[in-house]
Amino acid sequence: MKRSVVFIRILACLCALLPALTAGAQRYPVRGRVIDSRTRQGVPYAAVVIAGQEQRGVSTDTAGHFTLPGVAPGICRFSVSSLGYKSLLSPEYIVSANTPFVEIELEPDVMQVEAVSVRPSPFRRVAESPVSMKIIGLGEIEKSPGSNRDVSRIVRSYPGVSFSPVGYRNDLIVRGGGPSENRFFMDGIEIPNINHFATQGASGGPVSIVNADLIREISFYTGAFPADRAGALSSVLDFRLRDGDPDRQTFKATLGASEAGVSGSGHIGEKTTYLFSLRQSYLQLLFRMLGLPFLPNYIDGQVKFRIRLSDRDELLLLGLAGIDDMRLNTDEKGEDAEYLLSYLPRLKQETFTVGASYRRFSGRHTLTVTLSHNYLNNRNVKYRNNDESSEDYLTLRSRAVEQKSTLRAENRSYFGRWTLREGAEVNYLHYADRTLRRLYTQQAGVADYRTRLGIVGWGAFAGADYRSADDRLSVSGGLRFDGCDWSGRTARLWERLSPRLSFSYALGGGWSVGASTGLYYQLPPLTALGFRDGAGVLVNRDLGYMRVAGSAAGFDWRLRDRLVVSVEGFYKYYTDIPLSVTDGIPLTCKGNDYGTVGDEPLVSSAEGRAYGVEAMVRWRIPGKISLVGSATLYRSEFRRDRRAEYIPSAWDSRFVVNLSGTYDLPRAWSVGAKLSAVGRAPYTPYDVEKSSLKEAWDASGRPYYDYSQYNRGRLDAFAQLDVRVDKTFYFRRCMLGVYLDLQNVTGSKLRQPDVLMSTGVVENPSAPVSEQRYRMKYIGQVSGSLVPAVGLTVEF
Repeated sequence: MKRSVVFIRILACLCALLPALTAGAQRYPVRGRVIDSRTRQGVPYAAVVIAGQEQRGVSTDTAGHFTLPGVAPGICRFSVSSLGYKSLLSPEYIVSANTPFVEIELEPDVMQVEAVSVRPSPFRRVAESPVSMKIIGLGEIEKSPGSNRDVSRIVRSYPGVSFSPVGYRNDLIVRGGGPSENRFFMDGIEIPNINHFATQGASGGPVSIVNADLIREISFYTGAFPADRAGALSSVLDFRLRDGDPDRQTFKATLGASEAGVSGSGHIGEKTTYLFSLRQSYLQLLFRMLGLPFLPNYIDGQVKFRIRLSDRDELLLLGLAGIDDMRLNTDEKGEDAEYLLSYLPRLKQETFTVGASYRRFSGRHTLTVTLSHNYLNNRNVKYRNNDESSEDYLTLRSRAVEQKSTLRAENRSYFGRWTLREGAEVNYLHYADRTLRRLYTQQAGVADYRTRLGIVGWGAFAGADYRSADDRLSVSGGLRFDGCDWSGRTARLWERLSPRLSFSYALGGGWSVGASTGLYYQLPPLTALGFRDGAGVLVNRDLGYMRVAGSAAGFDWRLRDRLVVSVEGFYKYYTDIPLSVTDGIPLTCKGNDYGTVGDEPLVSSAEGRAYGVEAMVRWRIPGKISLVGSATLYRSEFRRDRRAEYIPSAWDSRFVVNLSGTYDLPRAWSVGAKLSAVGRAPYTPYDVEKSSLKEAWDASGRPYYDYSQYNRGRLDAFAQLDVRVDKTFYFRRCMLGVYLDLQNVTGSKLRQPDVLMSTGVVENPSAPVSEQRYRMKYIGQVSGSLVPAVGLTVEF
C-alpha cells in the first residue's frame, strides 16, 4: 500500500506541474487520402467527417486527398461516404501533434444507384464470420484497465475468454479450450506465439511480445474461423498493424509497467514507409517487488516496411523478434518461494518471425503471395535444490529448436453480390531437440535422447460470400484441406475435409440473427511428434490431426450504432486428441506453466466437449464513454476414449464475468475500471505416497498428482477490480501521456490447495534407496495483491 501511495503522489505532482507548461488548448490538422480498395485509385469528392461530429467535414479533391483543419486531440474515427461506395467508419486514430497520415479504403457498392445514406457502424460484421468475431480498436488497446496494453489481457473483456487468477500468466483460455488451441496472425503472416517465455508446445507467458504502439486494430475470432487461417481450434487473433507515416518522421518513448521502449514511424523516399519498435523490460524489478522467486528479463523488437511498387502493386516486409532470460531469485525466502524454486528451471528463449507479402490489385481481383519463416530456440536447465556444483544434481537440460517456413498464395474476386476466395499453401517444419531429463514412473530413470525431424505440409482452401441486394442477408461457405508427410494417415487430404458455413440475417428494428458451423483441424505440437525413446524410436508415430466440430448461433440488437447487445450459444466436440500414456490426461489440458508440453508418450484416443452461452453489451459514445461487459456460462469436459465417462477439463471454471469501461473527462483526463470474476476452477489432489519417495521427489522437485482423482476438487471463485487513470498533455509539437494503473485494488485473495513439499529429511535412511521416503510438509498457497504501476509516454 505504501508503494501505491508513492505512485499516486508522483502522478499528482506531474499533473500539477505540467499544465503550466502547455501552450493552451491545441487543435491539429488531419491529412489523409480516400482510395478504392480494389484499384488503389483515389476517390474524388468523398465526404469525410469526424464520427460524432457530423457537422464538421470536408470533401476529397480529384486525387482523393483531404485535410481536416482544427481537429480536437484525442482518439477518434472518421466517417466516409461517396456515391458508388459503401459508407465506412474508419479504425481509430490518435489525433495529436504527430497525427499519422490517414488512408481510408472504400469498397465499391455495385447496388448503390441513389443518393448516399451515411449509416456506418463501429460494430462491424464480416460475411465469413457473422458470429464469434469482435473488432478491438485503438481506444481499448491504449486504455484498458489492468491490462498494461498487453493484448492477451485486453481480450479478457470479451465473451468466452477465461483467465488464470494467479495473475502473472496471460494464457488465453477461450470457450473451454487450452492455450495451445489459439493461432495468431499479423498482417496476414502467422506468428507462432505472442508471448515472452512461452510454454513450448502451447502458448502463454507473463507478458506479450507484441508492442501495442504499432497496432491499428485486432480481429478476435472465438469461432467461425476464416478458411485461410489454418490450425485454430479455439481462437484466432488477427493483428492489423499501422502503416508508417508518408509525410514525416515521428517517434514515441514509453515507460510502462514492465518495460521501457521506443517506437517510430516515417518514410524512406516517396514509396516506402516504415514502423519500428524496441523494448527492454524491467519486469524482473516488478516480480522482485511482488516477492516472486523468478525474475524474467526480455528484449523485443518489431519492424514493418510497406513499399508501393506501383499504383496497383505493393510489398509488405515484417519482422518480430524476442530474447528472453528468466533466472531464479534464490535470495527470496519463505515457503512460497521454496516451492517454486524447487521445480522452476532456468529458462532462455530466442524467437523471431520474418515475412514478406506481395499484393496485386487488379480491380475485380486481388492476389496476395506471402512468404514467412519463424524460429524458436528454447533452453531449460534445472539442478536439484538449484545446486550447480555437480552434474550429479542435474535433473533437466534441454535445447529444442522449432522452425517453420510457409509459402501461401490466395486470390479474392469480386462479382457484384458475390465474393470468391481461393488459395493454397505449402510449409516445411523442422524440429531438433537434445534433452536429458530425470524422471520417475514406477522407478527412477533418465530420459536422454536427440531428435531431428522435418515435415512437409500443404493446404488448399476455397470459399464464397453472398450478400443480398438489400444487404440484410449474408451467406458464406468455405472448404479447406490440410495434410503433411508425417505419416500415411496425415497425408490423405480427403480425411481432413474441413467445411464451414455461416449466415446472418437482419430482422429489422435493430435485430439480427446469425449462425456458423464447421470442422477445424490442428497438427499436434512438434514436441510430441519429435519425441523419441531411449532407443531413438519416434514414440508417437501414430498421432494424427486433432479435430474440433464447432457450431455457434446467436442474435444481437443494435441501437443507433452506439449500443449492441448480443447473446450467443456454442458447442465444440473434440476428437483424436493426444492422451498422455503416463497420466491419462489430454494434451489440450496442459500448458499453463513454464517449460515444455508434449514430450511424452501419447495416443490419439481422447475426446472432449465444451458448450455454453455468452452475453455481451458494448456501448460507445465517441469522445465520452466506452463500455464492454460480458458473461459466459459454460462446461468443458473430456474423456479418455469414447467408452469412458466425461470428467471436467483443466479449463472448466463454469462461468466468467467481465465488465470494463473508460470515461473521458474534460481537459484530456480519462478514468477506467475493470471487474473480472471467474468461477471455481478444478484441481487435482496430490499423490502423497508417490511424492514422498526420495527417488520420485529428486527427479522432479515437486509433488505428483493423483490422476485417479483428476479435477475432483474445486477452488473458490475469484473476483478482481482494476482501476486506471490517464492524463494526456497536448503541446504544439509533442504529446505527453501519464497513467496510473492499479491492479486488484481490493486486494482479493485466491486460496489454492496447500502444496505438498519435501523437508529434505529422509525418514528411513536404512531402507533400500528405492524405498526411502522424505518427511513431508504442507505449504499454504494464497495469491493476490495490489499491483500499482505508473506509465509515461512521450510522442514527438
